[in-house]
Amino acid sequence: MTLAEALAQRDAPAASLDALAHYGELLLDANRRVNLTAARTPEAIAEQIADAFALAPLVHGTLVDIGAGGGLPGIPVAILCRVPVTLVDATAKKAAFLSHALEELGLQGEAVVGRAETLAREPRYREHFMHATARAVGSAPTVLELTLPFLALGGTALLQRGRLDEGERRAVHDAALVLGGEVSEEIPAGGERRVLVVRKLSVTPERFPRRAGVPHRRPLCAS
Repeated sequence: MTLAEALAQRDAPAASLDALAHYGELLLDANRRVNLTAARTPEAIAEQIADAFALAPLVHGTLVDIGAGGGLPGIPVAILCRVPVTLVDATAKKAAFLSHALEELGLQGEAVVGRAETLAREPRYREHFMHATARAVGSAPTVLELTLPFLALGGTALLQRGRLDEGERRAVHDAALVLGGEVSEEIPAGGERRVLVVRKLSVTPERFPRRAGVPHRRPLCAS
């Protein structure tokens, strides 16, 4: 099965099908040389790309993707929504692939090498974006600490999560308040998957994010 066929089976929009398939082919090819994703087949890559479809209706402006890795979900969302995307990853080889993919796909944006804890303190990134995503980089409170400082007022952090136990649910609501946000929606995305929408209501205190590694080791508001 080709990538285009696998994506069509997952209801990829026809207008974006060719670009999504091209991105998937770039990812599959590069993944043979650099470990970008655990997905190794067209079907597995298509499934990961399709995970981004739930985010597209929520995105209407500039996007930052933290810990972008192979570009998921940032590149599929940029293709679907035609918005500028900034892809952040701490690994230079991954960022090099992301830069190449943006150029190949004709997308607006840039790939940036660095840690979110550092880049979020730079004036050209802090409080700059309308939307932020981060896939598989930690607990929900950790993801919030790494994304909300990048958001302008009124912007949204879009957290793709699986099942949330009550402890993590309470922690993410409390962490959002500490960081200047509020959990405004929880959107079902199939099975136990969901998208938590956290809206930025006030300026994130200057002490956040904490220094590199701390948000992962000591998630905010975790018991």
